[in-house]
Amino acid sequence: MKALCLKEPYASLVLQGKKIIETRIWKTDYRGDILFCCSQNPKSNISGKAFAIVELIECRPMLKKDEKAACCKIYPRANAWLLKNIRPIKPFPIKGQLSLFEIKFKPKK
Repeated sequence: MKALCLKEPYASLVLQGKKIIETRIWKTDYRGDILFCCSQNPKSNISGKAFAIVELIECRPMLKKDEKAACCKIYPRANAWLLKNIRPIKPFPIKGQLSLFEIKFKPKK
């Protein structure tokens, strides 16, 4: 499964359903489920853990109107990763990596 690490407070905002657009300066052609993980720092109750499975449905240049859903201001070269179907999981420890990375994880049905 593909995985992606986010820093706080963005990880918690995704988990709460408040952040439905992730932003990156790079694009991806991948569409489908991604295991979202929280970086080690800054510290929170989900730091260093996988916390949700999220469906990536689109990746396109960020627009000014995306700021509220992205929980951040538009910035140069920002791409909007449109998220849906956020499914919290029981958090478990994971070693984060940069970019999209592969992890052996099979979600429980």
